[in-house]
Formats: sequence, structure tokens, C-alpha cells
Amino acid sequence: MDPAVASALSGSLPLPSAHGAATMTNGAGASMCTAVVLPAVSLPPTFAAAEAARKRQEQENNAIRLVHLLVTCAKAIQAGDYGAAFSNLSEAHTALTTKVSAASGIGRVVSHFALALAHRLCPASPTQSGGVLDAATSAGHASELYRQFYDAGPYLKFAHFMANQAILQAFDGCDRVHIIDLAIMQGVQWPALIRTLSLRPGGPPAIRLTGVGPPPAEDGSCNELHEVGVRLAEFARACNVPFSFRAVTGHTLDALQPWMFQIIPGEALAVNSIYQLHRLLVDPDAASTSLPSPIDAVLSWVAAMQPRVFAVVEQEADHNKPSLVERFTNALFYYAAVIDSMEARSPHHRSLGAEAYLQREIFDIVCGEGSDRVERHEPLRLWHARLLRAGLAQLPVGPRETWQALALLREFSGSWYGVMETAGCLTLMWHDQPLFTASVWSGAPTNTVAAGMLLEPADIKKSSSDNSDQQQVAAGGISMQRARARERFE
Repeated sequence: MDPAVASALSGSLPLPSAHGAATMTNGAGASMCTAVVLPAVSLPPTFAAAEAARKRQEQENNAIRLVHLLVTCAKAIQAGDYGAAFSNLSEAHTALTTKVSAASGIGRVVSHFALALAHRLCPASPTQSGGVLDAATSAGHASELYRQFYDAGPYLKFAHFMANQAILQAFDGCDRVHIIDLAIMQGVQWPALIRTLSLRPGGPPAIRLTGVGPPPAEDGSCNELHEVGVRLAEFARACNVPFSFRAVTGHTLDALQPWMFQIIPGEALAVNSIYQLHRLLVDPDAASTSLPSPIDAVLSWVAAMQPRVFAVVEQEADHNKPSLVERFTNALFYYAAVIDSMEARSPHHRSLGAEAYLQREIFDIVCGEGSDRVERHEPLRLWHARLLRAGLAQLPVGPRETWQALALLREFSGSWYGVMETAGCLTLMWHDQPLFTASVWSGAPTNTVAAGMLLEPADIKKSSSDNSDQQQVAAGGISMQRARARERFE
């Protein structure tokens, strides 16, 4: 190949000789010029660095412009100017397809919020077509999304670890213990606790676990609570731990009553709430003055049960604002940190199910108004005051728990995850952004506790006892193979 052609294909151009071009004569006597090819000259390092910096600045400017368009769209929706809202959203979609990649970085975050705004403007439109929700829905139902979110980062692991540590301390020296999980989900929190209790000097206590969850499917095709109980009972049996499981079903926690949990005097009681209490909140300016709010009702009967420990983990966020713009802006920064932490941990693998788990929360925060909205996250200072008002006493997190939580986080993305102690509570951090806060409380006995709340009404007692065999799963009555149970949890 001609050197000049090869040089052109490689991206470099031949430079003229310092002595000019050499000439030669062809057979016809015509002169012909030949180029002297010198080594290719690369761009100076300073120029390449400047070009990379220029591109980064351009991407940053495009991202800022995109965020501004979405916030402006939210403002227009709040003001009732839907024409302007559609215009801003259309421009944002154009930017997402031409200037900002939705596959990573800020584009990955704002794409969820753009879909949420589109769904709010046109609820009947297929705004999720081809998006994360479609991909995740094909993989399974809500429990599958939960499982993928569990695997995507330390968020649930941090919550479970902090709650289990508090429960272990509260159960020290107790022979009979009772755990009430206000949202047991797939039960992934409890094998670690069961295993630890099985190694306790002097032998494990007898464990009674009550799991709260949705009712089984009407057609009988799915009874997830029962399946969770079976798996946990077999796991406990393999660990030689006395264990029984009882399911309590309900669509909302405030529909439950404390007598449903069958509190037995002499048992050490623990109540566990992971990302659940915020669902009981209402709009701050819409709370009824004549009736207790759902959160006050639930905290009242939790305090009445006088648990040794009440473990609470909640999102460290402020999404319970009547103003759409405030909710939207706060949520945008919060979920940007969560998704950024997921991306940093697995830069080459995008968990569609984990993002769909978060996207459902984003859709609720952006699209829901009034009683339709359930994702009402509030910061620690509000929870701290609310739990104290309910008559619960705080059990401060100690330095040992802080050190152990840091050790747990070392498994995830090096030093970017951290913990921060605030007011006796521990917060999971991503850089300087708080994500989730764990706090520990106790229902100390008081003279004002309404003991009657714990007694089952006479007209219900007979029917509930008739169904007790269907509600409870004992460790000795399970026929599943031990190896299978261990594979599901370990």
C-alpha cells in the first residue's frame, strides 16, 4: 500500500520534507513529485486533556438543562399550565434521545422521572413501554423486584443487620422469644438471626415468629406467607432451633389490632419494621383532629404490647410534601444518589428489577396525590419526635454496632458507602447523601398502657381458634428437605 494512503487510513497526514519534495522523471520525461512520509505526530497531552474536559463540561451542561426542563415541567403541572408542561416534557424527551444517554449517569436517573411526569400528564398512555417496568414485570411480581433490590446493594442488608443486632441484644438470656415482623416479605432477614441464636451458649431459645403480609390470592394460586413460613420452619429445624410461624394478613397495618398477634406473658417480644411506617403517614395539612392518624394508631398498639425492642428503619428523605415541586426536587436528588450507588457497585450490569423497585416509588411520589400516595418518606428528626410522643423510649446505637455496620459495608464499593451516627441512630450514607436510617426503641411498661388492647374479643376468639391450625407452621411438621431450605437462604 502506498505510504500516503496508509497514513491517511491511520488518521495521520504526511508532512512535507524539510528539504522539499524529491523529484524524478518518468519515462515520458515528465517530472513527478513523491512525498516524504514522516512519523505521525499525536496531539499534545494538554490538548487531549482540554478536549476531554470540554466534552465533560458539555455533558454536564446538557444534564443541568435536562433537570431544569423536568423541574419546570413539574412547576407547570402544579400551576395547572398543562400546555407548558407538555412542551417542557417534549423537549426533555428530545434531550434524552439526542444529548444525554439514558443508559448511565444522570440520564439513567432522570429517565425514570420523565416517565413519571409523562404518566401523570397522560395516565392512560403506555409510558412504560420498553422501559424498566416492562422488563422487570416479565421477570416476576413484586417479590421478585424486592429480591433484586436486595441483591443490588447494601440497603436492605444494612436494615436487616441493624434490626437483628438490636433484637439479639434484647433477647439475651431469654428462653422464649416472639418476633413480630410488620412486613415479612420473603423472610430473608431471619435465617441469619436463627443461625446466630442456634449458636448461643446454653442452647437457643424457642422462637415464635409472626409475619404480616397480604392475604393469599382469591383463586388459591399463591399463598406467599405460608411458603415463607414453611421455608423458615425447615431452616430452623436444620439448625435445631425450636420454631413456630404464624401469619397475620392485612392490606394495611392500621387495619390490624394487637390482639391478633397473640401476645403471651413471659415471652420476650420484638417488633420489626423495615421501610413500612412511612406508608401510614398522611398529608401534614390533611391530618384529622378528631381521629388518630393511621401512624398514631399503629404506634399506640405497638407501645401497648410493650416490646423489649422495636427496630425501625426508614428512608432518610423528605417526600411527604403537599407541593409537587418540593416532592419532585427532593426525590430527584435522593434517587439520583441511590441509583448512582447501584451503578458504581455494578457498572457493567444494570439490574432492571432493582430499578423497577425504585421506579414504583418514584411513580407514587410524582403521580400520587392525597390518599393515593403511600410513599411518604420523612427525615429522622420527624420520626424521632413522633416515636417519643407515642410513649416509646429510644435505645441509642452504640460504637460496636457502628463498627460492625462499617465492616458490613466494606463488601460494597469500597469506601463510598459509610455510616453516620445522629441522635443515637445510624444512617447509611452514599458519599455525603443520607439514604436510610435505623433507630431502636423500647416499649417500657407504663401505668397508661391499655392492657385490654391485647385481649381478643370474645366474638372473634372462637373463629380464630378454629383457623389456628391453618395459620401456624411448626418446625416439627415440615417435610421439605433440609438442603433445599439452606439453598434458598444461604
